[in-house]
Order: sequence, then structure tokens, then C-alpha cells
Amino acid sequence: MNKELIIRSSSEAVDFALLKDGKLIELHKQEEKSNFQVGDIFIAKIRKPVAGLNAAFVNVGFEKDAFLHYHDLGPNLASQLKFIKLVSAGKLKDFSLKNFQFEKEIDKDGTITDVLSSNQSVLVQVVKEPISTKGPRISAELSLAGRFIVLVPFSDRVSISQKIEDKKEKDRLKRLVQSIKPKGFGVIVRTVAEGKNTAELEKDLQNLLSRWTAMCKKLPTAHHPSKVLGELNRASSILRDVFNDTFSGIQIDDEELYNQTKDYLQEIAPSKQSIVKFYQSNDTPIFEKYNIERQIKTSFGKTVSMSKGAYLIIEHTEALHVIDVNSGNRSNKATNQEDTAMEVNMIAAAEIARQLRLRDMGGIIVVDFIDMSNPENRKVLFEFLREEMSDDKAKHKILPPSKFGLVQITRQRVRPEVNIKTREEDPNNIEGEIEAPIQIIDKIGSDLETILKTHNKVVLNVHPFVAAYLSKGFPSLRSKWFFEHKKWVKIIPRDAYTYLEYHFYDKKGNVIK
Repeated sequence: MNKELIIRSSSEAVDFALLKDGKLIELHKQEEKSNFQVGDIFIAKIRKPVAGLNAAFVNVGFEKDAFLHYHDLGPNLASQLKFIKLVSAGKLKDFSLKNFQFEKEIDKDGTITDVLSSNQSVLVQVVKEPISTKGPRISAELSLAGRFIVLVPFSDRVSISQKIEDKKEKDRLKRLVQSIKPKGFGVIVRTVAEGKNTAELEKDLQNLLSRWTAMCKKLPTAHHPSKVLGELNRASSILRDVFNDTFSGIQIDDEELYNQTKDYLQEIAPSKQSIVKFYQSNDTPIFEKYNIERQIKTSFGKTVSMSKGAYLIIEHTEALHVIDVNSGNRSNKATNQEDTAMEVNMIAAAEIARQLRLRDMGGIIVVDFIDMSNPENRKVLFEFLREEMSDDKAKHKILPPSKFGLVQITRQRVRPEVNIKTREEDPNNIEGEIEAPIQIIDKIGSDLETILKTHNKVVLNVHPFVAAYLSKGFPSLRSKWFFEHKKWVKIIPRDAYTYLEYHFYDKKGNVIK
């Protein structure tokens, strides 16, 4: 398994595409005008505590107030408020917390009006970016994420990632962290810390303590509200969270971003620094070179094509997302309906795991798989879906298939869902909008795979533009079909056809599709 990160920069935004064996699995955009990113820390002002919601609306400088629930205050809120007051007034110059006297923890079942009041200053962290008409979701329980550990101020707890299953390794990491952990700070050990030594973890810890100190130095002069600690740039934060030994390349078309990324990789994985490459080409844009533009066009529509003629229908409602699995009109070698359903469902499970990450779909997702009567098959499908989603960094939960074959998934969403327009203006001015023309090529290829199983001689009639795209160049798409299926497809341009119209004929001239 090879992973590649492709980064495209423009004056308005930076796009990040994560590829797994050449297939697009994640797509992120960082806009230059974006002031709110998950992980940013603000010194903010309480606008109004609302007892009925047990939450407060907080001014963080966004047009809509941020939302701070009582359960997101953290047990040591009183200590944090005292710390802010002393540091802002210049009465506390030691930010290490080792000599700081902690206050009593707040009541976990208390009310917001008991601990916060209007105009009060508080340090908060963005946990969910502004989505639709809502302001950011924030927490007063701060955390600074590093490569191997997460530093939690005003805490004393040490936690180990649940994804580290080896008990001996968990115990080793816990002892190690407790020996280097500074007083007044809690530590969460991340999954990638597995097998790391004291020096690597301590270096990560010192970097985080330096960031904490730099943030605290801003507090005496900071305007309320304002950002006092920004997340790493998106390239570095993606590398911090997903980078591992399976990465084979990082391609960047912006020199400044290339240098920043190389410097960051030098810190976290010096042996891998050589995989960062600066992409220079006047002829082919970076996303086209790595076939990303095409994958974007074919992956974000309502209908998602899969191998063997199967496809997904993805619908979005106000309350949830619904995904319907369809086998398509294909000839299958499977001996019975159960085997066919199982094969299509397994293909669909892998694509659904990819789609959830790619679109960053959150909330409740209901998947209608093809019905299977064998309980063992349903169990295998459920375990396979869990395995496919195990790489997903977003918190999620998958319920076993119901009696109706429905699988329910909840997935955390911290950023607006990736929503890319895949329909374009109809050049024939018939329907107003049509699906992107590049999708027609995939549809023709999928139909052809099915048709060539039962027909030796096939004639394809298409619009002249599409005919030229399929037959020109070397190797042409038609040549690739021949190498794959060992059958030649005759292509006839038809001036009377609309751009996206096509039909297959057999050797007798009868319409196949």
C-alpha cells in the first residue's frame, strides 16, 4: 500500500489530495480567507450564558457567536480562568504550571451560570469549524497536538490510544510518559507513538511546551477576542495526523509550501525527507498529472460507479445521508443471487468507506446494502466494512446490519462537508445541466465490460468529439480496451448525437444498449 499527498496551491486556496495506491481517498481545501481551523485557540469573551441550553454563546470574532456547552468546559475551568486573569494582568510570568495552585474542579453536573458570566475572558479551542449558518463549536478544555503525543494543560492525566492493543506496549508508554511529563499538564499518547523511544517523545513534548509558552506570552497584550495560537498549516497538520512509513511521495507545486513541508518532515521523519518533491510543469497541472481532476469529477456526483457494473446512489437529507447499493445490469459468473449480493456488497463497502472520507460526510449515514439471507455473510460484510473504515481518523461507530439489511453509521464531522459540483452546463441547451462529460467515458467503459462478455463484435456510435477522445493518441482508450478484453470495438462518429449520447450495436446492427 502506497500513499501519496498531492498539494496544489493557488492565490485563493491550497488543495490537498491524499491518494492510496493511486486512488483518491481524502480531499481538503484550505482557503486563504479562512480564520477558523480545528485546533486554533482563541482568547474569547463570553457573550451570554443560557441556562436553558446549559451553554454559553461566545464572541470569538466570527460573524456568528461560537457555541460552548457546559460539558465542553473541562473539569479544571476555574484553574484556567484564574491563570488567564493572572497572566493577562502581568502577575504571573512562569507559564510552566509547576508552581501554579490549581482551583477545585467544577461540578460535572453543574450549570453554566454557576461558572461563567457575561464579558468574562476565557481560552477556547475550535473543535468544529463554522458549518452552514452555525458559528464554530468550541471547547474550554485545551489540547495541543504533536506528532506522538497531545499535551493537555490544567490536567494531570496520562491516556494511551485505544488503537494500541499490546498491553505491554501500553504499560511501557505510560511509564515513559509519566517519567517525562511536566507537572500541571496531562498527556494523551497517540497511536503513532507505538515503539517510539524516550528521546522522540521528549522532543515532541518540548515542542508542544514551547508552543504553549509562546501562546501565553501573547495574552497580556492580546485583544479580546483574537487568535492566540494557530494550528499548523494544513499540509503540516495532515502530515502530523496521517503520515507513516507507507507514504511514498509528496508532490507540491508551490515552492514556499514545498520548503515548509520539507522542514516539517525533517523534524518528524528525517529519513523520509527525500520523498518531498517540487512539481514544476508548464504543460500539465499537478492535479491532472496525477489523475485527480478526473477522480473528483467521477466521485462526487449523486451516482458513484464501481467495478463490475455496480453503483451507489448517495442522497442527502436535513437529518441524515442515505446510500443505496445497486448491482447494475451486469452478467455475473456467480452461481446464485446470494453470491452476487455478497460480491456487490463487498465492493460497495470499500467504496462507501472511501466516500465517507472523501466527502467528509458526518452525522447519521444509513446504507441499504443488497439483501443477504445468510447471517454469516452479513457478519463478514460488517467486519469488512469496519476494517475498511479503520484508517478513518474521524470518530465513527458502525452498527451491525439490521433485519432489513440496513447498516447505520455515525461519523463525527468537524469541517463543512466537501461538496463539489459535478454537473455542467448542457452545450446542447436541452436540459440546462448535464453530468460532467468525463463521466461518460467511465460509463461507456463499464457498459463495455458487461457487453463484451456475451458479444464478440461490438460497434459503438457516439458524438464525433467523444469518438475522437476514445480513438486518438497512443495508446488510445480503444487500444486499452483491446489489450484488456482481446476484442476490437469499432467506433462510428454520429453527427446527429448529442454530446453525451451513445449506443452499442451487435454485428447484425441490433441495438445492445
